[in-house]
Amino acid sequence: MKGRNTLFLVTVLLLALVTSGCAVGFYKGRPSDKVKINELKDELSRLREAKLLLEKKLSKEIDANQVTVNMSDRGLVITFMAEVLFNSGKSKLSPEGMNMLNKVAKILKEEDINNDIGIEGHTDNVPIKHSGWKSNWELSTARSTSVLHYLLDRCALSPEKLSATGYGEYRPVVSNATAEGREKNRRVEIIIKPQKSAETESAMAEPAKGANAGYIK
Repeated sequence: MKGRNTLFLVTVLLLALVTSGCAVGFYKGRPSDKVKINELKDELSRLREAKLLLEKKLSKEIDANQVTVNMSDRGLVITFMAEVLFNSGKSKLSPEGMNMLNKVAKILKEEDINNDIGIEGHTDNVPIKHSGWKSNWELSTARSTSVLHYLLDRCALSPEKLSATGYGEYRPVVSNATAEGREKNRRVEIIIKPQKSAETESAMAEPAKGANAGYIK
């Protein structure tokens, strides 16, 4: 247990340091742990390279505050404002949304990304009206599933690598008290998760503190 806790702490520190471009050379431990740490460093470097490519491909959308690309403790997170992917209250991808996802799909294919990818749908806290959805949960889930199927078709990814989740209004990134805040909370996130060995994955399976982790740019 002590070894797992140590590996967990080092993993978190490495994620923060490697994604910010800092060199790491301080850890001393079991040889097997060192191998896992080096593997994780290589994986995070690869995700950081993908981040730079995505930022280049999506530069116009990023400048227009339609998309953000960040490294967090979850991995590489690509966040789309819902309005650029879908019409209000809808789960069918818009032509503009498909164009953006095409850019993401191209990089995933070119970089041979074979990581687990999670797609998360989020809404604001305004109740659903006149749309046919029972609640924001159904809408957020339908939107994340639409993105999943599009990436599956465009990237030919293994279905077992993909997952779609709808969180409705319950994981906001900012307050819903203003129109600007509600716009930021209406989003779809694509999370490219770091590949982990079984032992590292077990160590990192400890409950995370806090509903929303801060981004590390």
